[in-house]
Amino acid sequence: MLTLVTGVTGQVGRRFVPRLLAQRRPGERVRVLVRDEARGERFAELGAEVVLGDLRDTETLGKAVAGVDAVVNVAAAFRGVPDEEAWAVNRDAAVELGRAALASGVRRFVQVSTGLVYGLGRGRPLTEEDEIRPGGAMWGAYGESKAAAERELLALDGLDVRVARLPFVYGEGDPHLAQSLMWAANWAAAQRLQMGHHADVAQGLLRILHAPGIAGRIYNIADDAPVTAVELHQLNGVEVPAALYDRTDPDPWFVITSTDRIRRELGYRPLYPSVYAARDAGAL
Repeated sequence: MLTLVTGVTGQVGRRFVPRLLAQRRPGERVRVLVRDEARGERFAELGAEVVLGDLRDTETLGKAVAGVDAVVNVAAAFRGVPDEEAWAVNRDAAVELGRAALASGVRRFVQVSTGLVYGLGRGRPLTEEDEIRPGGAMWGAYGESKAAAERELLALDGLDVRVARLPFVYGEGDPHLAQSLMWAANWAAAQRLQMGHHADVAQGLLRILHAPGIAGRIYNIADDAPVTAVELHQLNGVEVPAALYDRTDPDPWFVITSTDRIRRELGYRPLYPSVYAARDAGAL
């Protein structure tokens, strides 16, 4: 089995690929797509095949998927990018990768998405059966472009597509936890953020990649304990702004997701059920 992974130089991909390589069985290989040869050296040293090129280039896609059995599309354009780039990477390139995979005979395609596709809360943890209603000025086109990619990939006839919806990812030196204060400083004190450690994101992706008979299934990946704006400040060692206590959370269930499906169907159990477990284990 040859697995292609995209987005390997991002925060999720660079931590996922070493775990994918570490759990290979005899005969299993990993290929990564990178734009910069120097940034591919680390993966080559770990045993991955490296293909150079841009995900948005048709010729590159053909080379990347040639002979591949499975694809894990981690590539994403997120914070701080123009909306046009978010659409170009998150939807257009993802769908073209799916079409190239289908044409090449790829058997399995894991699309890495986001819980932000749900949009507004529903007064309870969000499940994979809930309608997707992405939007919100704070996130730009990220959620909408990821939702569009999900729809178009799942509609490709003949390709076994599985979707992983990620929470706010942190851990192992990822700067996301510190960056969370860019938003949390303007939240209400009790406003919550659904999180997931890189080790658990990788665990979830590996389960989704290898499980038989789940074509078309969508899975939320997250830990068990969303944290509040107050806790985010405390975890970062920053004084809690008094203004937080004067604000009201406009949507207490915004992107708070249920992991019942991935637990029941794929045996997922968070290695770090909370950010505090990760902190105590020295895994931040």
